[in-house]
Amino acid sequence: MMVNKTLGKKYLAEILKKRTGYSLLFSKKLIDDLLEIIKFQIKDNKVIFKNFGSFEILSKKKRLGRNPKTKETFEIPQRISIKFVASKNLQKKMNFQ
Repeated sequence: MMVNKTLGKKYLAEILKKRTGYSLLFSKKLIDDLLEIIKFQIKDNKVIFKNFGSFEILSKKKRLGRNPKTKETFEIPQRISIKFVASKNLQKKMNFQ
């Protein structure tokens, strides 16, 4: 049975600690450093993790939106978003293909 657990930094650090034997403090530092590297690299270009997937920045243009209850239209401002695409290898392991 699968437990629905939020995959937060603390939870990841606990898993890393159990699997590697590193201290919890060191495991947290590794997770923080990895996330900082990803944040820094994604600003410049696409970040690709072989056999896992890729992250890339998308620029979304401003557009009109509508409140479904009131039917009132409003402008959704331009924004930056991050897109994740799972690799074919990961999709196969997760039985998505």
